[in-house]
Amino acid sequence: MPRIATLPRLSRALALTGLMVLSAPAWSQDWPTRPMTMVIPFAAAGGVDVVGRIMGARMAEILGRPVVIENIGGAGGMIGSSRVAKATPDGYQFVLGSVGTHAQNQTLYKNPLYNTTTDFAPVALVADSPIVLAARNGLPVNDLAEFIAYAKANQDKMQYGSPGSGSSSHLACALLTSAIGVKITHIPYRGNVTLDLIAGRIDYQCPTGAVAVPLIVGNQAKMIATLTRERWSRAPTLPTAHEQGLKDFEAYIWFALFLPRGTPTAIVQKLNAAAVEAMNTPAVQAKLAEAGASVVAPERRSPGYLQKFVENEIVKWAGPIKAAGIFGE
Repeated sequence: MPRIATLPRLSRALALTGLMVLSAPAWSQDWPTRPMTMVIPFAAAGGVDVVGRIMGARMAEILGRPVVIENIGGAGGMIGSSRVAKATPDGYQFVLGSVGTHAQNQTLYKNPLYNTTTDFAPVALVADSPIVLAARNGLPVNDLAEFIAYAKANQDKMQYGSPGSGSSSHLACALLTSAIGVKITHIPYRGNVTLDLIAGRIDYQCPTGAVAVPLIVGNQAKMIATLTRERWSRAPTLPTAHEQGLKDFEAYIWFALFLPRGTPTAIVQKLNAAAVEAMNTPAVQAKLAEAGASVVAPERRSPGYLQKFVENEIVKWAGPIKAAGIFGE
């Protein structure tokens, strides 16, 4: 008797499970049917926020639904990113992550709030912005080879500055010192570090593209190298570190879209297609260029590429972070 009574319940459970499995692709194919939220895990007006608003406005036009920008800062971008990682995987919340939130933080913090490689569904690598090696005008060097030679001979006396410990600028300089085999004193700032560079109170810094532009225009510092594989369009005559002998060296800021883990593939593909179409829009490219960023090449835009890319970035940044002893809580 118990077995006979159990079978109908089991059959109903199996039937309900089957309906749920069959219905998931159906609703995901209709996505989106209401506004979506793009979480920016930093305060408004920063680099990630600017890129997010440029992309979000165009993606809303493409998808036919509003993309609401919500700034949720804190813990190096982990608070906002964690919210998306824990969100319902229905496509209505996604995050614009960066090298800081989805690569560096995995080593920078002893107890990160999420695992980048397992807690998100990667959507698309969107854009990147260069980091530049800028030296004070009085430093007796003119190219990267001379800078390396000078640093090796004077590392006990040199200082470099950044907007703060663990910032992208700090970590780029830490990666550089690790690559050339020197130890230079780091001076973290809470204010504008470039003022002390211009005044000659620090020897160099590794500013982002947006910060470097005024230095270049005003001839306020020596531009030694672009720390990207390709030359920067805003400073086309400035050779890269790779070109100047530091083979395969790269340090730059990147921006990418992530959904919660478990989001249906159909939604991931739709959001990816919208992001790619936005990246191909000339007006979007022009606005990003004004902000010191560039869309990534077509072969770098797939979810599969982003997954492997992030895994490699975590490994790349783990070494210099550990070597510099830079850790958060």
